[in-house]
Amino acid sequence: MSSFSADQRQQLDGRLSQRFIALDPAGYFLIKLDRTAGELIAEHYGNGIDDRGLATDPDTGEVISCRGAGPRAPLATYRGRSAKELGMALTEGDGPFPLSRLDHALYLGRELQKAERCLEDGSDYIQD
Repeated sequence: MSSFSADQRQQLDGRLSQRFIALDPAGYFLIKLDRTAGELIAEHYGNGIDDRGLATDPDTGEVISCRGAGPRAPLATYRGRSAKELGMALTEGDGPFPLSRLDHALYLGRELQKAERCLEDGSDYIQD
C-alpha cells in the first residue's frame, strides 16, 4: 500500500505547477487530438522572451496571451499515433529540434502521455 495518496499526489503536482518556469527560447507547443485519424498533434510556435521572462510574438514583440488573443500560424505541425512516436519525432534524428530545454522535453513527454490516455479512453484533453 502506498503511503502517498492520489489526492496528495494531485496536491503536490498542483503546487509544483505554480513554480517559476523559464520559457524555452525555441518556442512552445499546443497539443491537440485528432480522434478521426487516431493521432496526437503537436503544433510548434516560435516566441521571443522579454526581460520579464514572458513569451512574446516574434513579429510584433507583444506579450502572447495565454487566453488565445488571436490566431497564430504554427512553425511546424507534428503528428503521431502514440506519445512515444510523437516524442521521438520531436527529439531524435538529425535536427534541428523544436525544443532546447530538458525541462520542456520532460513536460512535453508528460503531456503527450496524458493526451494519449485521453485519445484511448475518449475523455477530453486539457493541456496543463
